[in-house]
Amino acid sequence: MDILQTIQALREELNQHNYNYYVLDNPTITDFEFDIKLKELQELEAKHPEYFDENSPTQRVGGSVTKNFETIQHEHRMYSLDNSYSKEELLEWEKRVQRGLGTADVQYTCELKYDGASISITYENGRLLRAVTRGDGFQGDDVTNNIRTIRAVPIKLKGDYPEKFDIRGEIILPLEGFAKMNQDLIEIGETPYANPRNTASGSLKLQDSAEVARRPLDCLLYSIIGSNLPVATQFEGLESARKWGFKVPKEAKLAQNIDEVMTFIDYWDEHRHELPYETDGVVVKVNSIYQQEELGYTAKSPRWAVAYKFKAEQVATRLNSISYQVGRTGAITPVANLEPVQLAGTTVKRASLHNADQIEKLDVRVGDEVFVEKGGEIIPKIIAADFTKRPEDLQPTVYITHCPECDTPLERKEGEAQHYCPNFYGCPPQIIGRVQHYISRKAMDIEGLGGETVALLYNAGLIENYADLYDLKKEQIVPLERMADKSAENLINGIEKSKEIPFERVLYALGIRYVGETVAKKLAKHYKTIDNLATASLTDLILVDEIGEKIAQSVVDFFANAENVRLIERLKGYGVHLEAVAKEDTSVSDKLSGKTLVVSGVFEKFSRDELKKAIEDNGGKVGSSISSKTDYVVAGDNMGPAKLEKANKLGVAIISEDDFIELVK
Repeated sequence: MDILQTIQALREELNQHNYNYYVLDNPTITDFEFDIKLKELQELEAKHPEYFDENSPTQRVGGSVTKNFETIQHEHRMYSLDNSYSKEELLEWEKRVQRGLGTADVQYTCELKYDGASISITYENGRLLRAVTRGDGFQGDDVTNNIRTIRAVPIKLKGDYPEKFDIRGEIILPLEGFAKMNQDLIEIGETPYANPRNTASGSLKLQDSAEVARRPLDCLLYSIIGSNLPVATQFEGLESARKWGFKVPKEAKLAQNIDEVMTFIDYWDEHRHELPYETDGVVVKVNSIYQQEELGYTAKSPRWAVAYKFKAEQVATRLNSISYQVGRTGAITPVANLEPVQLAGTTVKRASLHNADQIEKLDVRVGDEVFVEKGGEIIPKIIAADFTKRPEDLQPTVYITHCPECDTPLERKEGEAQHYCPNFYGCPPQIIGRVQHYISRKAMDIEGLGGETVALLYNAGLIENYADLYDLKKEQIVPLERMADKSAENLINGIEKSKEIPFERVLYALGIRYVGETVAKKLAKHYKTIDNLATASLTDLILVDEIGEKIAQSVVDFFANAENVRLIERLKGYGVHLEAVAKEDTSVSDKLSGKTLVVSGVFEKFSRDELKKAIEDNGGKVGSSISSKTDYVVAGDNMGPAKLEKANKLGVAIISEDDFIELVK
């Protein structure tokens, strides 16, 4: 056997042992024997660098250093899940699913919801190509070097796998490994980590992959994404992924109806603490991939999946005081300052009280013993006061009447729960908050500039708005506290680089009330330039798909303000992108211009994605559901009966795949 064959044979053998140990939990050799073989391979590779392979088991130990994690666009968007907190909400979701499909014949896959860091890993020709964090769902950070060190992640697949696909899962830290990491820190006098989830998430962004390799991270996979995949159901997808070498939790179960789903939830609500990982609920998915495609997505979530969250942990503690925070829009948020208490793995000192109505409804008073829980086990909130322990002399809480920062009288608009400080351009937290929003990751993503530095720049009198950032000079920044020459240089470079950010993100960064990421994308796509948007009337805006009157009025009000217009003119002068860059034109014709088409069923000549692209390439719009605005339904085999009934009821034309081809010829 020649050297290359020896190296390849050792790699195959070690990969199999890794799989046996980390995925099957069934090692067939001792750790010592494994280390001997690994050392033998390392020595051979060192003598023969021409046979280097980034997918070799020797690369699992890490060693590469990543200074800046490249931002990568997800080929397939990573949606978030809608949450339900009661059986009633779950039954409502089931009704929506059945209405959408026009049938009660629906199977479900039940999977435990592991509390970790979401990851999307791409495989091509059976080899790990790339691993990207969830990010904002549209794009994330390339953490491939760090993911390679996690031994449960296969470097090379087995069996009959697709040529290219993404697999989604959670990077988690088992409770035993987390406890050992903390014990090691305590022994050397360091501060222990707060909880496994945050530690797992932070591990993915460590610059030294060797440090990641030392952490006992695990990877649990739950979803295969791609075109023309060889699976017809979610459960079949899990079984296939397991055969290809992925670690897929064995607790997943196929449920024939919602009653079996409830049984699964009840069992794991009681037994979840027996698991080696943290789990905070159950994810319920429509099992059939075809039915998933029929149901589609909302702007943020799949209609075919929901997360049932287990009841949040609850503790009692003392309410020491109430303070009031001013947000970037001027909204006032009352915050409860609590006697510190442990809750769901973290120390809680503060909790939101939401608004004046909530305080009055709960009748919470300073000095009360209050019950605190984490809403969805993320954000602490006060759910009640313990009236049995209330001292007689406690006074009712009186909500503030003036801004705690600038002393301006507060306003509360009719129909709104929140009080507002109207001093938009003179209230420091509002000014700082708007700049912090502008520089945030999902907006301008200015490297080297964080929230604390924004406050530092404002307090030093160097900025009063986000346009002022572009006038900053390095010599102004260096004298500031915690600023060195290199930090100042990075900040200036980051501001300059922000001029490359596309229009849709700039529009989101401007901080127009109610204009989030999704709305900013729609407005940017429709109006193309800031000038077109600025001159749009209220009626024009309402006619844009999915833009309601509240959003439209907010946009009109924003551009009616002379100060906002002045800031935008300044941004133009600095070279910030305030118009959409023309994308490569893939249009074939405008034969479907002004037409909305809904796709339903299974097709022979197109995949559903190809059909949707063909509609857009010919000037049409793809609708997510049938309405009076739908011009055609392109129907394939097994078209959903609910869609068929609705199309007939509304008199919408139903055309076949061949009819569509004739239509665009």
